[in-house]
Amino acid sequence: MDSVNLTDNFLIAMPTMNDPYFSGALIYICQHTPEGAMGVIVNRPIDMNLGALFEKVELPLERAELVDRPVYFGGPVQLDRGFVLHRPLGEWQSTLPVSGSEIGLTSSRDVLTALGTSGEPREALVTLGYSGWGAGQLEAEIGQNSWLSVPASPAILFDMPAEVRLSAAMQNLGISYSQLSEVAGHA
Repeated sequence: MDSVNLTDNFLIAMPTMNDPYFSGALIYICQHTPEGAMGVIVNRPIDMNLGALFEKVELPLERAELVDRPVYFGGPVQLDRGFVLHRPLGEWQSTLPVSGSEIGLTSSRDVLTALGTSGEPREALVTLGYSGWGAGQLEAEIGQNSWLSVPASPAILFDMPAEVRLSAAMQNLGISYSQLSEVAGHA
């Protein structure tokens, strides 16, 4: 597992995952290096929409079509901080380009300002918090059968409602979530 790079992949929590933060989660991995990994949960909307978020951070939201768009729980790290997963990459102040794709993860306020005024980037998912792993931690969890990985798809991220993203990612593996065993085994 030392040489695996899961950047631009989905992580699917196995049914045995008993951590309430990650049970049933679909995570988009934005960076995976020998120092660790980070990503955002993309299938867990919270009880907040963009209208309420923009009001809270005192930014104008001039795009009426975005007011009811959900905000997501991105993970348990830095819950007080917003992250925008978006395509195209753009040129924002603080963007982590996702290797090998046109997707970026931006944490600077300028992307929210642009989203609120021009509606750009059009493909955007806003989260509070992110999911992170230290060096070797994600690899160890995969070795313990906590996660499945599958190549990510922008269509799943940006074109599908949150409630179908997990099953759509599972279809890329050719199985359904209900087919996964709750009993881990090792060969």
